[in-house]
Amino acid sequence: MNRFQVPKDRAEAFEQVWPTRESRLRERPGFVALHMLRGLVREDHILSASHTASASRAAFEDWTRSEPFRLAHAREAGAQPLTLFHPEFEGVEVVRTLADPAARGPAA
Repeated sequence: MNRFQVPKDRAEAFEQVWPTRESRLRERPGFVALHMLRGLVREDHILSASHTASASRAAFEDWTRSEPFRLAHAREAGAQPLTLFHPEFEGVEVVRTLADPAARGPAA
């Protein structure tokens, strides 16, 4: 998971980057899902997060070392940053899941 602090005046541009960029995640072995999350609204920014689920830590780490990852995360020359700071990475592993098998989450 990466957490971002997005200035309010750049929030729309930030959220438009994710569905329009070529990530190639679906082609990667072990990829499960990517969720873009909009969080709390603060005085000067909106908290956002990208949550990537992978089949294993190794599959995720392989993705982060790949050329498609580097290309997907490269910023255009001269482009204004859309966040206040570099994202804060938080790596976690699932130790338990409790889910309602009849419930469906948001459409992918």
